[in-house]
Formats: sequence, C-alpha cells, structure tokens
Amino acid sequence: MTKVPWVETLRQRLFATWWDTAITLVCLYIVWRISVPLFHWLLLDANWSGTSREDCKSPGACWVFVRMRFGQFMYGQYPVPERWRVDLVGILLVMSVAALSWRRSLVIPALIVLPPLGVWLLHGGWGTGLRVVETREWGGLMLTLFLAIYAGLIAIPLGILLALGRRSRLPLIRFASVVFIEFWRGVPIITVIFLASLLLPLIMPTGFDVDRLARAVIGLAFVIAAYMAEAVRGGLQALPEGQTEAAQALGLGYWRIQRLIVLPQALRIALPAMTNEFIALFKNTTLVLIVSIFDLLGIAQAALADPAWVGMNMEAYVFAGAIYWFACFGLSQWSRLREKRLQVAHGR
Repeated sequence: MTKVPWVETLRQRLFATWWDTAITLVCLYIVWRISVPLFHWLLLDANWSGTSREDCKSPGACWVFVRMRFGQFMYGQYPVPERWRVDLVGILLVMSVAALSWRRSLVIPALIVLPPLGVWLLHGGWGTGLRVVETREWGGLMLTLFLAIYAGLIAIPLGILLALGRRSRLPLIRFASVVFIEFWRGVPIITVIFLASLLLPLIMPTGFDVDRLARAVIGLAFVIAAYMAEAVRGGLQALPEGQTEAAQALGLGYWRIQRLIVLPQALRIALPAMTNEFIALFKNTTLVLIVSIFDLLGIAQAALADPAWVGMNMEAYVFAGAIYWFACFGLSQWSRLREKRLQVAHGR
C-alpha cells in the first residue's frame, strides 16, 4: 500500500519519536485551549447588529462598536462628502501595484506621476476646484498608509544612495554617508518624530512653515533610510568585485555599472531585509500619535474616549491589530513571491 506523501511528512516532522509525539500533543492541547474560547468570543458569541452598547448583550465581542465607528477607523475626520477622493487614491494604488507587477518598465513613470497625484487628490486646492482638506482632518487607516508609502518612497532611494556613498572611494562622500547613517540609526524614532514636529518650527526662518504631517513623514523616512542603507550595503558586499572590474574593463561608467550590473543583483539579495525594514516602518507609523496625528491606532484610542463606548478596548485593539497583521503578512508573502521569481529569472 502506497503511503500518502503528506501523511508521511507529517509523521516524520511531528510524530517521529515518542518525545516528538509528546511535544506535539502538548502544543495541540495549548492551541485548543486558547483557540476555542477565542473563536467563541470573536465569532460565535459576538454581537453584530445594533447601534449602541446596549445592543451588546452576548458575552462575546461587541463588533457593533467597530461597525458604528468604521468610517472613523478608515478615514479619521476626513469630511464624509469628500471620502470618494480617498477611495479613488486607494483604487489607483491597487491598480498601480498590479500594473507594476506585470510590467516593470512602468516604475519610473508611476513614481513621477502617482505621488503628487495622490497628494493633490487627498489635499485638494491649488486652483483645481477640489475642496481643501487640511492634514489635521486626515486619520485612520488612510493616514497610516499615507505615512508608510510616502516615507518609503523617500527612504528606499535615499537608502540606496547612502549605501553606495558608504562604499564610495571619495572620502568626503563616504564620511558624510557614514555620519548620516550612524546618526539616524542611533536616535529613537519617537525622538525624531517629536523633534521634527515640535522643535523644527522653532529653528525655521520666520514665515516659513512645513506641514506637521510632512515633518513626520520626513522624520520617519530618514530613520528608515539609514536602516535600508545597511540592508542594501549587505547586498552590495555579497557581489564579487570581479563583476565591477570586468565592466570597467569594457569601458562602462560608474552609474551604468551600478544601474545595469550591481544594483539589480544587490537589491535582489537585500530584498528580504528591505521588506523587513518596510514592515517596521508600517508599524512605526503608530508613533506619530505623540504629536497628535491620529493614525489607525490613534483613532482607535480616541474612539475609546467616547463615554458611549467606554470599555471596548479589546474590540478596538483586536480590529486595529488584525489590520496591521494582515498588511504585514501580505508584505512578507509578496516579498517571498518576488524573491522566488527573481531566483527563477536568474536561473537559481
């Protein structure tokens, strides 16, 4: 009788010896004791319908709270009649990611057009007929995504340049890159956001002001760029020097060598580490709450201050945590998929 492959694999990994069997059974018991009550609280005994806290009579989670506050969780205080603009930016983002996965030649045009288009749609004004929505009205998941994406758009190219600068043969460029990386890596992110948002206006010239949200984006970008630089430098160091020397012997200039030979291979090697830094950036956006910028977690905490919903801490944090987890898990799976495709493309 032929053995089913997955059954044999399961037996070898979980029940190969009596010791493995005992550990497996203990782990299954712990999972069962945790998952069954959690499943009941999340779904079976949860309250789904109603409009107020009084409608939550079952012992499970009160998802009525999340349903009534869903608009705030997604958009913050963004005006309801203008929320179509946020939805349009989200649709453009999804379509752009799909298009870039299909054709990488669109990366440069997308980077030139989409970031200013997104800011224009969300902010409005500038003589376009769209109502101006100040950044103090932004919040929720839209603000979390805005912070992560725009800080990442600054951090990734800056990190690549810093990595190249740290390996440069020009002493001044190398010294400046090392100072930048070591300074921003050594300062806590919460301190950077605090200084950028509260102390920076004090040292700026009179009459010159930078939006509070823009200051938070730049502060996050500088810190993450320093970490990105080290991830890219690891990829650069993994490449043999002979490739660069061979390209120089063929008469290629520095930037053509980096663009055509060195960076494509280095970024492929550094992709897992760079994805890890971007995931850290996505989670670190919660720190902007210190300067009264209400991202998804900030909106969840603000909603708990409503006397009508006091005590809904578990529901608010589980909902926000689930969104963060799914976003980070999606990023990690995308990174693994890209890594496999790149390995296939390079014959590995």
